[in-house]
Amino acid sequence: MTRSPADLDAINARRARLRSAHLKPAGERPASTARGLHHTALISSDVEATIRFYQDLLGFPLTELIENRDYPGSSHFFFDIGNGNLLAFFDFPGLDVGPYAEVLGGLHHCAISMEPERWQAIVARFEEAGVEHVIHSDVSVYFTDPDGARIELIADPLGEMYGEIVL
Repeated sequence: MTRSPADLDAINARRARLRSAHLKPAGERPASTARGLHHTALISSDVEATIRFYQDLLGFPLTELIENRDYPGSSHFFFDIGNGNLLAFFDFPGLDVGPYAEVLGGLHHCAISMEPERWQAIVARFEEAGVEHVIHSDVSVYFTDPDGARIELIADPLGEMYGEIVL
């Protein structure tokens, strides 16, 4: 989709208005009521393939594999993505959940920070394993997991994006 310059001007003006109305300087923001992201849960079509991808290829240790309390026979499993955060998955055997789809309210991508040296090593693993990926801005690599979820690995520290403080 191509937008006209007038459309982009209106979008940029709206963003500036929203920033002015809602974005407080760092020193004026209240503390968050949350203490962190406990886990983000995605859907897996194949538990073992997901474990191989996230643990063996990406280096995120599997920390637990339990039954999903909401759907008998379903697994709920977790990977350590550092800093006390988890990436979790459910499988739903017997349900036709269909392929990954980007929808309103759905996942666009999950961005995970890692040290630059580890980031470079993972990109090299992708090349060796033939995993399709796209590098942006020399610190960000996008790829899809075995079920099509878009994941970003970013070599910027937590709270920064392309050299800008976002926290």
